[in-house]
Amino acid sequence: MPQSGFYAKVRRGMPALIDQWRQLGQGEPDRLALILAETARVAKLGEPEATPDGTRLAEWSRSGSGDDIPLWAARTAAFLLFQMPARPVPKSEDEACAWAYCWLRNREFASVDQARAALPAHLQERLTHAVGAAWADRQGLRLI
Repeated sequence: MPQSGFYAKVRRGMPALIDQWRQLGQGEPDRLALILAETARVAKLGEPEATPDGTRLAEWSRSGSGDDIPLWAARTAAFLLFQMPARPVPKSEDEACAWAYCWLRNREFASVDQARAALPAHLQERLTHAVGAAWADRQGLRLI
């Protein structure tokens, strides 16, 4: 995948996205890793080659590990975060980019306005710019 400026932000934000889900999940690390992998399989967000363990999940949560995180893991963590009753929000611009990128990868939208309108209410203001950037990045990658 090309390393556009936006995509570089996405990759930098993925560790924070994974970490936020890991922290809010409040479970044993190995169990959280299993939940992440099984959710990816069931929700068809990716096919993990193997189920990671808690140590791997902690490694993915460390700043600077964005290039090591498989896309299925970030997509699944975002999928789970978007549904949490705790109403979590991204804590940085890079993390917001990761959330927005995963939002567009996890669902189909006809337009950027539709993608923004479908966001949970508590995220609409926080992610509106990032969803626009994610949309522009995705449109730029399409072949004509």
